[in-house]
Amino acid sequence: MALRQRALKMGFTLNEYSLAKVEDAKPVARKTEEEIYAKLKLDFIPPELRENLGEIEAAAGHTLPVLIQLSDIRGDVHMHTVETDGRNTIAEMAEAARERGYEYMAITDHSKNLAFANGLTDKRAMAHIERIRAVEKEMKSIRIFAGIEVDILGDGSLDLSDSVLEQMDIVIASVHSQFNQDRATMTERLLKAIANPNTSLIGHPTGRLLLRRDAYQFDLDAVLKAAAKHKVAMELNSYPDRLDLSDVHLRLAKQHGVKIVINTDSHHTSHMEKMRYGILQARRAWLKKEDVLNALPVAEFTQAMKHVW
Repeated sequence: MALRQRALKMGFTLNEYSLAKVEDAKPVARKTEEEIYAKLKLDFIPPELRENLGEIEAAAGHTLPVLIQLSDIRGDVHMHTVETDGRNTIAEMAEAARERGYEYMAITDHSKNLAFANGLTDKRAMAHIERIRAVEKEMKSIRIFAGIEVDILGDGSLDLSDSVLEQMDIVIASVHSQFNQDRATMTERLLKAIANPNTSLIGHPTGRLLLRRDAYQFDLDAVLKAAAKHKVAMELNSYPDRLDLSDVHLRLAKQHGVKIVINTDSHHTSHMEKMRYGILQARRAWLKKEDVLNALPVAEFTQAMKHVW
């Protein structure tokens, strides 16, 4: 803290470590930030890391991680179509993903508990899988995973039958109701969903909506331990009013050995560009591409969705 106060008195910008190792207590004048860091014998600290959480020591010790970049993402696997509450067809969503250079994407419409979103029944879900498979055959140059965003019901069971979920390539299990359950009940609810062998990942895991709804209460440590045990990934939902998980929670997930999937939760082709917000959040959490499953090639990602990391 003394170094920090000293630096501020010297006129440096907060979180710039040009404010620290200055032998003669004078500002280091250079044209670029990179030159300043080099002069101070520090690795360049990306702006997303400048929060006084150990990045200065890591820069001095040359142990800063190579952070994930937008170009590392090979697919977006949380998308909705006109079959439920989306605004585009399967083919339109797939074409938009292909135009972004993705190797794969997934259609993950809602299940029946979300009646207001025209959620899928078992019968409709099976027919939807067939439509997704048909579009994939036509498109050829991009893998289209057949998936579902299935509701985690109040008791922790999933909203579609296991026999249907077994047919899915990806099952995103999400809480969309009963947000006011007490901490113990919500924790058990999430643990039961994670233990279901069909669950691939937990969608927007804390349920928060920024400036509109607080996160529901649960034991995050217990949930992450279970996710690591069952090899169920956690979603980083890139949609700006969610950004769920937070950077703090993402760091905790990494400590527990839990992998992350960065998704946009797109309900329109234009929403896919929101991936960049998720990347910024992941970078704040010090995540590398090795921490993110949808930075994997399609074959490895397919295995990861079946709990093989």
